[in-house]
Amino acid sequence: MQTNIEELRKKYINNPPEGLTSKDIRSMSDEELLDMDYFMNEELDDDFGEEGFYIF
Repeated sequence: MQTNIEELRKKYINNPPEGLTSKDIRSMSDEELLDMDYFMNEELDDDFGEEGFYIF
């Protein structure tokens, strides 16, 4: 598991997400890094269908 975390860290250090720097990635805990990766790669399900969501 540790090697996977280090691979993720290297991936995001080389190409940090918008709003973060390589320094931010280096200072993240393993849990923070895994959470960030999960949310960045999560596929959102659209429960509202093709019609969308409207507020009246």
